Amino acid sequence: MSEDALVTREDRANLSVLTMVYRPYNLLGPRLINALVQQIEAAQNAGSRAIVIRSGLRHFSAGADLDIFDKRVAAGSGDQANEERRLNGVEFLRFMELLPVPLIASVHGVCLGGGLELALACDYIIASTSAKIGSVEATLGLHPLLGGIQRQAQRIGAARAKEMSMLGRRYDAPTLEKWGLINLTVPEESLDEATMSVAQEFAQGPTLAHAATKQLVHIAVNEGVAAADEAMARVQAPIWTSEDLKIGLASFRKSGPGLAKFVGR
Repeated sequence: MSEDALVTREDRANLSVLTMVYRPYNLLGPRLINALVQQIEAAQNAGSRAIVIRSGLRHFSAGADLDIFDKRVAAGSGDQANEERRLNGVEFLRFMELLPVPLIASVHGVCLGGGLELALACDYIIASTSAKIGSVEATLGLHPLLGGIQRQAQRIGAARAKEMSMLGRRYDAPTLEKWGLINLTVPEESLDEATMSVAQEFAQGPTLAHAATKQLVHIAVNEGVAAADEAMARVQAPIWTSEDLKIGLASFRKSGPGLAKFVGR
């Protein structure tokens, strides 16, 4: 199987749908991460204004590829240097979080370990009510290795983050929606339709403003509000010369709020 076949891309007008098909369970490791990065970059180069990440298999992702851990144990180190990856784990999550277009994770089946870390790097998580989600690395003698712990803490606080990472349980999606880990749960039969509806809403928005929002959120949660305040003028500068701002102001004056048709520039 070629690397390109691990993730397929379908462009739908101004958004792209990336479907993971890395059998049997979309196990996260260098091969799948490389394929995701390649397809995300291709979607961005194609002009997509939102990107959906979903699974074409029974589960979103059952976790990490354990063969990687066996090699690291044999080497007596957590070193990733010989794994032929374009980006290491933290670099991959930051690549996702700083991508200047919104990323939507559409989750069904199980979403465990590294699969959850992948979802947490997205801007919006929608899950079927039947999905089972958790950080289960503790059952292997590990904990989330890519940065999932700190991203859980950002979303649901320290106590819940420690619970998820230390107890290694699987949670139902509605519980995690109440906690604030995921954004929305819908019946499984409605997942595709609801995902596309949310994705289109993102894709039809002011893309440069969305990019600035992502960047300021990243600065605020990693460096603090004061750092975000200092960065505001620099981060917001592209908005003031954007075509979308001109469109939005003209539409507001003519028809009121909410009717602007942005072009993503």
